[in-house]
Amino acid sequence: MTAFALAHAKDAMTATADKINLLGMSQDMLEQFFAERDEKPFRARQLMQWIYQRGVIDFEEMTDLSKKLRERLQQDAEIVLPQVQSRFDSADGTVKWLFATDCGQAVETVFIPEPARGTLCISSQVGCALDCAFCATGAQGFNRNLTSAEIIGQVWQANSELPRRENGELAVTNVVFMGMGEPLANYRNVIPVLKLLVSDLACGLSRRRVTVSTSGIVPHIDKLGDECNVSLAVSLHAPNDALRNEIVPINKLHPIADLLGACWTYAAKHANRFITFEYVMLRGVNDSIAHADELYRLLNRKPAKVNLIPFNPFPGTVFKRSSAETIRHFQNRLREKGLVATTRKTRGDDIDAACGQLAGEVSNRVRNRLGEKRVGDRNIKVVSA
Repeated sequence: MTAFALAHAKDAMTATADKINLLGMSQDMLEQFFAERDEKPFRARQLMQWIYQRGVIDFEEMTDLSKKLRERLQQDAEIVLPQVQSRFDSADGTVKWLFATDCGQAVETVFIPEPARGTLCISSQVGCALDCAFCATGAQGFNRNLTSAEIIGQVWQANSELPRRENGELAVTNVVFMGMGEPLANYRNVIPVLKLLVSDLACGLSRRRVTVSTSGIVPHIDKLGDECNVSLAVSLHAPNDALRNEIVPINKLHPIADLLGACWTYAAKHANRFITFEYVMLRGVNDSIAHADELYRLLNRKPAKVNLIPFNPFPGTVFKRSSAETIRHFQNRLREKGLVATTRKTRGDDIDAACGQLAGEVSNRVRNRLGEKRVGDRNIKVVSA
């Protein structure tokens, strides 16, 4: 087995010891895989279409591949999907899956159906190390990054289970990295998935229909802008550093000024690109008119729009949702000043599938990015080995 194959097999934790999991490989990676077997690059394109457009994962059914090649693939490779542990259907049509990973771990994925689109909210990590104060995932702690196969496998499984749309399209028309984990903290495995999502040979989604949501890992925002032109959403949640330090701890490493600078650079690299700023509405914490005015001053005359998110409670949280009237006043204030501001409709809260509620099953937690480990309600410093 070549060095390339060994490296990918090590990452693909769902692959067997002697076979390479081809799920989640970008076109470049697949072309290299076939080149090492003296096969032409177009074999990679054929394989991608079978897997992602036709939903076929059995090499024997890939009839435009030669019999000899199919036999070779059976020996060297496999296509291993994350396994569905459970499925929950909401009264409003929202669907939530729990996907088993390994060692008792599990991650959650949510599908939100709407007349004009079907949005899949996918996870990129088992848990999350960023420990945002209002997020159920952060409260679970962090175990590990998902592989590319485990990430794109969520999309494949959703499309395989859900009925096609009336026009014949696959059910998933939009993908958002807003599930468990911080996608830019798993940059190496997220990038191949983004390339598959927008590739005409794979999922074929518009770049505007694929959104990466980040809490603000500034160096990787810059890299993302160079490598992959997709929509960017930023979990801002506070209009000043003092407050954001408390509820979004990554702000201590990448304060608002640095974060916004990276956002405007990202937008400038792509024509007509706006950055969406997510802002969870926490009663008595960040929801005053004064906060709205601060937010306006940060985003005024910039390629920005604001998405207000009513807080969705979870067991053990100390936060409460802002009242509907408060959210309306906050939104109106931003609009009066000229900002584009919307309020996200809460979906799937009867199955704990609403924004901020995804928790999965996380054990064997490790320290977070800020060098702290959660113990009860306290964070204690951890000395690096």
